[in-house]
Amino acid sequence: MEITVELNERSYPIVLQRGILAHAAEYVNLQRNVLIVTDQGVPQVYVQTLQEQCKRAYVCTVQQGEGAKSFPVYEMLCKMLLEHDFSRKDCVVALGGGVVGDLAGFAAASYMRGIDFINIPTTTLSQIDSSIGGKVAINLEQVKNVIGAFYQPQAVLIDPDTLSTLPKRHFYNGLVEAVKAGLIYDAELFALFECADPEQELETILYRALLVKKTVVEQDEKEANLRKILNFGHTIGHGIESVYGLGGLLHGECVGLGMLPMIEDEALRARTKAVLEKLGVPTQVTYDPEAVYACLVHDKKASNGHITIVKVAQAGHAELQEVPLTVLREKLKGQKTE
Repeated sequence: MEITVELNERSYPIVLQRGILAHAAEYVNLQRNVLIVTDQGVPQVYVQTLQEQCKRAYVCTVQQGEGAKSFPVYEMLCKMLLEHDFSRKDCVVALGGGVVGDLAGFAAASYMRGIDFINIPTTTLSQIDSSIGGKVAINLEQVKNVIGAFYQPQAVLIDPDTLSTLPKRHFYNGLVEAVKAGLIYDAELFALFECADPEQELETILYRALLVKKTVVEQDEKEANLRKILNFGHTIGHGIESVYGLGGLLHGECVGLGMLPMIEDEALRARTKAVLEKLGVPTQVTYDPEAVYACLVHDKKASNGHITIVKVAQAGHAELQEVPLTVLREKLKGQKTE
């Protein structure tokens, strides 16, 4: 299956196909200098499979987790590009999860003011969400994604077979982003989680979630308005993730926790809790609401004491609302559990 993200001269294909990793060179130009950015959690066989298709490949393997999205690691990538004489005709390939994609994409966006970037996501979370849309970034101290850019890839190659090596917790963690896509834009996708086995319907879930993001990004590439609905669950979720030291809970788990307070209908909130529990995702944790609120104050979406939040009253429909940050403080207090 192929989907094209239509952004005029920045348009690009998303190819969803089992086994595509072994045939990547048929879809993207690897006959040039290629920097493959991956992490320690990606099976070496995936790296070798890609490397063998390149004319000149250099591999940078970074540590696993959010700690890799830092200035020192970003600087290391840029130095590698410089030392190996990469030009604007060459490319960076991300082979891994969302962290690898964010990091590699930001290096590609900024080196020589931009060289080609190809994303080959290998986690559920990155295949569903972070690999498309053009957001690339690194973290600053404990604040997620605060240094970054909008930079579209040349192509995204999605191989569902790479998910077979994921730990179950990571596999289901990534599916939370598809639950989010259903809640904000595709009620049938949300219902699929309620009535079917997500593993058996994996390719359908991937495809429908990708269509949601494609549709939204095409209408609002740089998040001026509509694209903000994709932040559903992320405002509070990022705050919780930051308090947990960018490592205690997985990203999707934090997004799930962040979605629940923003669902206004009690019946829909109960349905969402049931879906999250079906995926083995926590629906309540103990946290310090003031510590989470302190992180929200630095959220890049906040301005002059206000922030745009995403609320869902019914499945498939999201609403944007600008509120004082203090409203979130009250929601955090209401969600705190001991």
